[in-house]
Amino acid sequence: MFLSIFDIFKIGIGPSSSHTMGPMNAAVRFMDDLRQGAFMGVSAGQIRRVACSLHGSLCFTGKGHATDRAIILGLIGLTPDRLDPDEAESLEAAVRDEKFIHPDGFGRLRFNPDEDLIFDYGPPLPGHANGMKLFAYGEGNRQLATATYYSIGGGFIVTASELDKEISHDPKDLHSEQQSAGFPYPFGSATQMLSMGKASRLSIAQMKRANEETNMDRAKLDAGLERIWQAMVSTMDRGLAQDGILPGGLSVKRRAKIIRDRLIASHGDNQPMLHQINDWLSVYAMAVNEENAAGGRVVTAPTNGAAGVVPSVLRYYRDHCPGSNDTGIQIFLLTAAAIGGLIKHNASISGAEAGCQAEVGSAAAMAASGLCAALGGSNEQIENAAEIALEHHLGMTCDPVGGLVQVPCIERNGLGAIKAVSAASLALHGDGSHFMPLDNCIKTMWQTGQDMGHKYKETSLGGLAVNLPEC
Repeated sequence: MFLSIFDIFKIGIGPSSSHTMGPMNAAVRFMDDLRQGAFMGVSAGQIRRVACSLHGSLCFTGKGHATDRAIILGLIGLTPDRLDPDEAESLEAAVRDEKFIHPDGFGRLRFNPDEDLIFDYGPPLPGHANGMKLFAYGEGNRQLATATYYSIGGGFIVTASELDKEISHDPKDLHSEQQSAGFPYPFGSATQMLSMGKASRLSIAQMKRANEETNMDRAKLDAGLERIWQAMVSTMDRGLAQDGILPGGLSVKRRAKIIRDRLIASHGDNQPMLHQINDWLSVYAMAVNEENAAGGRVVTAPTNGAAGVVPSVLRYYRDHCPGSNDTGIQIFLLTAAAIGGLIKHNASISGAEAGCQAEVGSAAAMAASGLCAALGGSNEQIENAAEIALEHHLGMTCDPVGGLVQVPCIERNGLGAIKAVSAASLALHGDGSHFMPLDNCIKTMWQTGQDMGHKYKETSLGGLAVNLPEC
């Protein structure tokens, strides 16, 4: 499957791509399929009630990730890219109060979230840690249709029947599928990517652009890149302007604005601390993830839980690197998307499937490769930068306190951004040759995720999530 840059970077809402955006997309798809008669012998006019059950990580941390709200909004027809986050709470409240929904193409359908939205704490569904089932009932409460969906990270969803085809973790499959589809540079691994770049004398960004332009013209691609970047900037700017307490019950204070104000105030110091650039990287990332935690609009990069790393490093490039320009921003995004696509296909970007190494680790690898490319790095140096960043996130668990994307997630994005810049810098000081190939590092990340206990994979049953202050 070819992953477009607009599959990797999607505009959506917080707090989670896999637990909020994915379930919302699944609910929309289920209703669309019912509307279009995809379930044999079942028409929209026959439906009287709908229901949903959440399994695995979607169940254990669903309430903290607003999965219940996402299902409700999806059932009434809203998608993450079209939802106004400021309206989400009132729309949810209306359904909870009335206990009915009125989706286009249907009659008045019963949906009582207290009864029809089931958190199933039993064994997870067999295909993936993030599983959900949707049901449609007719007269006499007779079940007419059901479908199983898996939210596999970054807002991507698949049905049970699509799962094996979607996730092979075999670079040869990705290469052959892209080759059959006519993409000029069908790399399924970093090794193939470097080989094709050497043969063509093109950069990773140029090869990624050529693949993208197989399906769209250059003007549309450039406009899309600008839209993604501006959405990232908007989220950072909003996060840097907000203060107060984040929702969810942990009483976590927003800190991005306070830190930013202090950094600006210290700008005229005669002897500024040289490590202050790390503070800027952290504050950019934290601004995004505070917005995400509040349910605001963010760009998956490649997930919501890791949404602050790439924007932070890209803003560092734009605002702090001499010679930065719009072309560099495009190079950054195209390169990062190429690396993110390799990681998603050959391992995972889902915290529920492989821990936070799959989220912040993947984001750091993408950001490191993008920065290295924007600063003029060779393909070999870019691959090295991605490997360094990912390697030093291996084994990182996903243990959100209270099932909320707040502690340790917000700060973790800041540290991921710092690691990404350090990885890019180290790679640029080398010639691209290094001991551990990126492909091997990606494979190790996947194997580590498989060996990791489920309580450390976005269930909030272990780690920091259960080691809380006693007072």
